[in-house]
Amino acid sequence: MAEAVAFSSDGVGALGFWKTHQYGFISGGFNRPLLKNCVPRHPSFPSRPFRKKRVKRRLIGERLVIKMAEYEGKVVPADFTSGNMLFEPILEEGVFRFDCSSDDRDAAFPSLSFTNQKNRDTPIMNHKVPMYTPTFECVLGQQIVTIELPTGTSFYGTGEVSGQLERTGKRVFTWNTDAWGYGSGTTSLYQSHPWVLAVLPNGEALGILADTTRRCEIDLRKESTVKFIASSSYPIITFGPFASPTAVLTSLSHAIGTIFMPPKWSLGYQQCRWSYDSAVRVLEVARTFREKGIPCDVIWMDIDYMDGFRCFTFDQERFSDPQSLGKDLHLNGFKAIWMLDPGIKQEDGYFVYDSGSANDVWIHRADGTPFVGEVWPGPCVFPDFTQSKARSWWACLVKDFISNGVDGIWNDMNEPAVFKAVTKTMPEDNVHRGDAELGGCQNHSHYHNVYGMLMARSTYEGMKLANENKRPFVLTRAGFISSQRYAATWTGDNLSNWDHLHMSISMVLQLGLSGQPLSGPDIGGFAGNATPRLFGRWMGVGAMFPFCRGHSETGTVDHEPWSFGEECEEVCRLALKRRYRLIPHIYTLFYMAHTTGTPVATPTFFADPKDPSLRTVENSFLLGPLLIYASTIPDQGLDELQHKLPKGIWLSFDFDDSHPDLPALYLQGGSIIPLGPPHQHVGEADPTDDLTLLVALDEHGKAEGVLFEDDGDGYEFTKGGYLLTYYVAELQSSVVSVRVSKTEGSWKRPKRGLHVQLLLGGGAKIDAQGTDGEVLQITMPSEHEVSDLVSTSKEQYRNRLESAKYIPDVQEVSGHKGIELSSTPIELKSGDWALKVVPWIGGRIISMMHLPSGTQWLHSRIEANGYEEYSGVEYRSAGWSEEYTIVERNLEQAGEEESLKLEGEIGGGLVIERQISLPKDNSKVFRVDSGIVARNVGAGSGGYSRLVCLRVHPMFNLLHPTESFVSFVSIDGSKHEVCPEAGEQSYEGNLRPNGEWMLVDKCLGLALVNRFDITEVHKCLIHWGTGTVNLELWSEQRPVSKQSPLTVSHEYEVRVIP
Repeated sequence: MAEAVAFSSDGVGALGFWKTHQYGFISGGFNRPLLKNCVPRHPSFPSRPFRKKRVKRRLIGERLVIKMAEYEGKVVPADFTSGNMLFEPILEEGVFRFDCSSDDRDAAFPSLSFTNQKNRDTPIMNHKVPMYTPTFECVLGQQIVTIELPTGTSFYGTGEVSGQLERTGKRVFTWNTDAWGYGSGTTSLYQSHPWVLAVLPNGEALGILADTTRRCEIDLRKESTVKFIASSSYPIITFGPFASPTAVLTSLSHAIGTIFMPPKWSLGYQQCRWSYDSAVRVLEVARTFREKGIPCDVIWMDIDYMDGFRCFTFDQERFSDPQSLGKDLHLNGFKAIWMLDPGIKQEDGYFVYDSGSANDVWIHRADGTPFVGEVWPGPCVFPDFTQSKARSWWACLVKDFISNGVDGIWNDMNEPAVFKAVTKTMPEDNVHRGDAELGGCQNHSHYHNVYGMLMARSTYEGMKLANENKRPFVLTRAGFISSQRYAATWTGDNLSNWDHLHMSISMVLQLGLSGQPLSGPDIGGFAGNATPRLFGRWMGVGAMFPFCRGHSETGTVDHEPWSFGEECEEVCRLALKRRYRLIPHIYTLFYMAHTTGTPVATPTFFADPKDPSLRTVENSFLLGPLLIYASTIPDQGLDELQHKLPKGIWLSFDFDDSHPDLPALYLQGGSIIPLGPPHQHVGEADPTDDLTLLVALDEHGKAEGVLFEDDGDGYEFTKGGYLLTYYVAELQSSVVSVRVSKTEGSWKRPKRGLHVQLLLGGGAKIDAQGTDGEVLQITMPSEHEVSDLVSTSKEQYRNRLESAKYIPDVQEVSGHKGIELSSTPIELKSGDWALKVVPWIGGRIISMMHLPSGTQWLHSRIEANGYEEYSGVEYRSAGWSEEYTIVERNLEQAGEEESLKLEGEIGGGLVIERQISLPKDNSKVFRVDSGIVARNVGAGSGGYSRLVCLRVHPMFNLLHPTESFVSFVSIDGSKHEVCPEAGEQSYEGNLRPNGEWMLVDKCLGLALVNRFDITEVHKCLIHWGTGTVNLELWSEQRPVSKQSPLTVSHEYEVRVIP
């Protein structure tokens, strides 16, 4: 644990340490301009470079300044500083701000995450010191912050991220990206949350915020260590350690704000499609929901409602009267939400473009002219939401737009996404003329990550202008760590497959653990065609998410709940009726989230943060004390699911609706949750509806719960116009008494019946009726009677599962090229080489035998290691385990060179193509030509895929580790011999091998030579393991289109060395 360092009056720390560093390369993938110190030049602050003094292993304050050209044979930047960060207590007890120095503190940009900038910049009186103090290194304009935590710490948060729930071993980059078809290893999605929630081994938790808007690397690859890398200077804010993860999130909310209070209707089910092509089709979909008795509250209008994709307009043929459409929807209990994008068509005579130009609200190029980028309407300009005048201009447009029967607004494409650009966004040197309190005039790289949040803020403020008595509802694709103040979000353009169903649970939870509780995926998957079982299973769990919306892209089959047959339709109906029964509980959770900052949906381990076995559970989650356990495996239904429950009492229940494709439900002992009738839409509910309380007693025979009620919209609740009721239940002398313990708010209790369901275990329950507000007493049955009730309930449960109509597992199979796959490795043998390939697991090479020397160079098993290729910078991103198809096989006996061509789908319309060949004209080598190719990239991405990187990852044996090294000559002419003691090393720019490097085994007198095309390889990485080494070739990282694949061609040869 590092020692804490407090600011002294002169800004110099009281403690210090000496730490040596070796820099032969800079990793992280960013261009890093050389700066003289950590302090950036910012127009709001004077430039105050440090006074440089000649030092020889001597401290200047808390910073170590090294000025030398070389250090122990490695190149070291001319200016390098490091040390313990300096701290000040801020905000409240347990919250600390850390900076590299007092100068860096003064130079930090304004906070766009804190609701009140002064809370971050004003110290408070507090004599406590932080338990964990970050260390820093500043080099080449980058500030590298490291926090080391106890062994056994688990990591969560990092915002909108794909992949696993527990984040140890992962690395992400906060850079809002249009990531259509993303995978589990994609490192940048649509939102940026430079935030880590660390759960310590004892169950306490610590929150860590890197308060920067710029591109930030969050590196959790080293166990129990958090590392942030971003442009200097930025503060680190820590929250805790506190007693629980919930306490950390509550404290975080005091800094970044809480979720806006959603209108109650927005918690119902919502149906979307890109696109319902006319008002007639919209009303047909709405009518079908009512006819089939499937609950729904909202229909969404995607971009095709517009006139030529011009924002704030309506197609005069297909959506000629939006006000009438809105009225018709309202009469049937539906709300209407309409899309608005930031790209405004550059067209004289288009009123939005003309007024924006007159008000000078557009983002500029570096030369001072408005930036024009291609999006849906064609050439577009973009509002500069960093300016108050631009936000006001947009808000006024939104205000007028609402009068067309608009109930909510959907902000899409606001990363901002730009077509026909390799970066998928605007140039980083574009200029934002931002307000001084936001950071002033800065280039786009500074404001990129907050652009979507500022757009959502402007939209939210415009909706409030339209009607101050209604709560705005805004959904945004792009966001920042504090965007929950203005908008809900969803997890972007996901895929219709089982991996994305499974991943959607963790993604929703990570957003909640990063301060955004109102989120959900596109149920059923956006891209591709869901199967009936996939859609039904996804609706089962999706109906329990905080935000519940089905959505699918153009060109796919219909994805409404009735689109996949009667069996799937019934499961969807049951799932959504569950949600509507739970609306009183979910709405109460959001009231608590809004007022206190507590999360809504949380990982299962929140029930017992001390239990390490719960920390990686990914197929269950909590809504308060309600545990939802889902199956995300195609062939595993509810009846085959193994449930890992937290310790304590967890009582199962259902609504007489159990089905193999629906999740299991449990209520924690000691809890009461409120339930309502399964209405067709939220507007059907009435305060006089019977109230149901579901009760699970704890080991002491007690339980408690809370219910929040108000108008469901508007702001009277902020003036006392609500009813908050605390219920308690207690077992005394075989009688359970249920009563109101206290209330808040000025609302009078409605006259209504009270229905109490007391859970007994095994799904059994006792029902009792009474009047809400009065004490209701329930006489407990004898132990024998309870046993009979439990047995009967279990039998009924089994009967329901056995009699349920299973959703058929219909799988649409597209035609595959090539021959049938088999489970026998394919052998290639010619000249000096004999190879074995397993197409069905990543197309990996598992054997690489050099015949003249009898040397097996690869370290591999059938299912892992060997020669692998990935489609991203993350270890084992898509491509390493997918089933590959054999496209072509040529045999030497047929007069051809021995070769094998494979391809594997990696999602998002992409494939990895790989050709392995043993050339006839050179028997000493074998060659691998690989590429990531766009086959079917969605129109929504502008023809470009998600960000991908072709990462060649072979794992070689070290037969004699102490006698082995990697040797090469760099492009700049420098010679390198890298031994295992060096650990992981990466080489970029002129430090890359000049087209060749070799693994040398001095004992064998052999070298495995790897030659490659230097124009295709942007990074080379060496990773030494136990008896192994990886020699990796990385392409550049960028989107691909059909015209611009990523390729890496290389070959291997064994050379005898003296």
